[in-house]
Amino acid sequence: MGAGVVQGSGGGKRRRRGRSRARPMSEINVTPFVDVMLVLLIIFMVAAPLMTVGVPVELPKTAANSLPGEQEEPLTITITADGTVSIQTTEIARDELIGRLRAIAAERDSNRVFLRADGAVPYADVVQVMGALNRGGFDDIGLVTDIGGPALDAPDG
Repeated sequence: MGAGVVQGSGGGKRRRRGRSRARPMSEINVTPFVDVMLVLLIIFMVAAPLMTVGVPVELPKTAANSLPGEQEEPLTITITADGTVSIQTTEIARDELIGRLRAIAAERDSNRVFLRADGAVPYADVVQVMGALNRGGFDDIGLVTDIGGPALDAPDG
């Protein structure tokens, strides 16, 4: 008839029938989750200012727009040490550059172009050619460099 009390010779121990099983814990322990979130918050608070640090530089002016990208065989523009500009392997005068680039851009699906410049070419000349590339219809400009340059953290000597 329900729960009963059994008294034995052991001196008054009570036993309940049917309720001796341990019930599963139905609560979620959020302490480890909060700990992990606080650690991540601290990491991002320390790292965020480091991502925005820059060196103040007076950059040359150009008429370039932002750079979206697509995928296709890229076009190569080369500026030699004496300032000559070439599209692939064909030399071209700078005043004809934008017109030729617009004609090439009309025939291509991709607007990706690689710009190769000699190390002796002034930065302002490179940026002017980049502006011409942008005005000619090429927005995805990649600067080609060579490997094995000097490390900025290497000691002199």
